[in-house]
Amino acid sequence: MKKRAILFQSIFCLLFSATVSAQFPPGAEVAINPMSVDPATYLDRIKLPPGFKISIYASNVVAARSLALSPGGVLYVGSRWDDRNSQPGKVYAVVDKNGDYQADEVLTIASGLNMPNGVALHDGDLYVAEVNRITRYGDIDSHLTSPPAPVVINDGYPNDFMHGWKNIAFGPDGRLYVPVGAPANTVEPDADHGIITSIKPDGSDKQTLARGVRNSVGFDWHPLTGELWFTDNGRDLWGNNQPPDELNHVTKAGQHFGYPHRYGKGLVDDQFKTTLTDADFTPAALEFPAHNATIGMQFYTGKSFPEQYQNQAFIAAHGSWNRAEPDGYRIFVVNIKDNEAVGYDIFASGWLTEEKKFWGRPVDFAILPDGSLLVSDDFANCIYRISYEN
Repeated sequence: MKKRAILFQSIFCLLFSATVSAQFPPGAEVAINPMSVDPATYLDRIKLPPGFKISIYASNVVAARSLALSPGGVLYVGSRWDDRNSQPGKVYAVVDKNGDYQADEVLTIASGLNMPNGVALHDGDLYVAEVNRITRYGDIDSHLTSPPAPVVINDGYPNDFMHGWKNIAFGPDGRLYVPVGAPANTVEPDADHGIITSIKPDGSDKQTLARGVRNSVGFDWHPLTGELWFTDNGRDLWGNNQPPDELNHVTKAGQHFGYPHRYGKGLVDDQFKTTLTDADFTPAALEFPAHNATIGMQFYTGKSFPEQYQNQAFIAAHGSWNRAEPDGYRIFVVNIKDNEAVGYDIFASGWLTEEKKFWGRPVDFAILPDGSLLVSDDFANCIYRISYEN
């Protein structure tokens, strides 16, 4: 059954890529140019601001995606699929026993799951998001070598493959936030799709916070205001340079962020007619280049980076898969001033070579107690550590 599912996914990806290629302008080609390397030997290609350095925190974390760091220092890692389009279906625990910022163990907490992209921690329990369900592993730090049986807290989420993988996190209100992407590239979603929801830790009381969300795989709460900010990926098959990827800012429950009618600050998709007016939509707080696949985000609350990075948003651009010239494969830092996103800078780049081949794809972040930043990479199958020294 598992081999059949992997075969189906591979065929699906090939057919979808062929469809995308066919709909780009004449002469354009969809560029998917991976190169397999040992990431440790390529770290000198990563460009960072002065004073920063990058190292390998953990290797052989296959398809490493979302990150959650426990108070005890255990890093939990979700997965989606690897560079060969197979699904490891695993959740890992990465342990640095001696505090030298290099992992001593990578343990498998669970396997055989359905794209367990999302991981979150609450009161010592690990929460894992598969496509249609959320499970809980109790007192997880104490049971790394003999994980407890998972408890299903909610299995009522849609089971659509496309945009079905989820990033999850607990908010300041103690609720678990769970986005649900659109079930296709571009479609008028029903009430159960294109939304950001929240539930209680026991899985009950599902509420919808935001609508008009195509595919959000990263969000965080501003450390000063407590308001939610989230990334969202624009649609495909609309050329190389539109629509923009987005950073959005939730200021009240019930906001509609545009999909499938609007993108970015106000780009209209005439394919979908609506009776909603411009005033009914909340424009993006910030636009990013099209097809960069901005996903994981983290407000920096550590103390070791320079002051200019305090309370600013780091965003991972996973990289394009359907653009004639590849773009992305980098990390942005967003400048937020007076609760407004006023611009961004490229913080880290180099995973895309001058020959437009990529060897890594950054995904998500976690902040270590010393203030250094961990970054997952689901293509290079590793976790990086970015640190700062005066």
